[in-house]
Amino acid sequence: MDNLLNYPLLVFALSFFTLCLSVVIGALLRRGKAQEKSTHENYSIILAATLTLLALIIGFSFSMATNRYDQRKNYEEEEANAIGTEYLRADLLPAAKAERVHLLLRKYTDQRILFYETRDTKQLAQINAHTAQLQTELWSVVVESAASRPAPIIALVASGMNDVLNSQGYTQAAWWNRIPIAAWLLMASIAICCSLLVGYDIRDMKAGRILIPILPLIVSISFFLIADIDSPRAGAIRVNPQNLISLAESLSAH
Repeated sequence: MDNLLNYPLLVFALSFFTLCLSVVIGALLRRGKAQEKSTHENYSIILAATLTLLALIIGFSFSMATNRYDQRKNYEEEEANAIGTEYLRADLLPAAKAERVHLLLRKYTDQRILFYETRDTKQLAQINAHTAQLQTELWSVVVESAASRPAPIIALVASGMNDVLNSQGYTQAAWWNRIPIAAWLLMASIAICCSLLVGYDIRDMKAGRILIPILPLIVSISFFLIADIDSPRAGAIRVNPQNLISLAESLSAH
């Protein structure tokens, strides 16, 4: 299920096919059966209530996806700010160590940009490994400086480096924070029920053919949009690391 949700177009195609099939099955179940007026009125109430519930669930899931997208954008900005601040604080270190930290932070910023831009899982593993190695080297430089020259100024540099490392952890946690599978299963179940009810309401199969794909198409587009926003790496709507790119350019110029 996780792999499926990483491919929004596949979510759209599978949803559209399943819901269209559900409408057809509902129409076939209705074939040859007549409904009394009172029964039809009660059925219309049930159909309207079910469609309303589906709309609420879709709206709630869309809100969850957009909130997570905004969170990923905010953490990208925080990462850029933390790296830029620590780059300036590194000037408080001895010249040799300051130059070392500056070099490592420039490499670290490049790796963070690649983290946001790559879609290849193998390349992502290499990026994460290189990022962890750079974090270790950065922290070791600060620890050496603190051990050799304990002072409030060094503590300020260490605090800034801690913010750099923490911001990366917050970003990773935000990228792992996806819409729960249970929410997707609930949406899918309600959507299938709605499609069955809509199909059952079609009295003439031939005349109602044009109605069959309408609800499945609308719901499938909604599912596609939610999956696309909720997928940090595979979707078309992704976080652009513009703050990190701007920072990398300024650090190179510096």
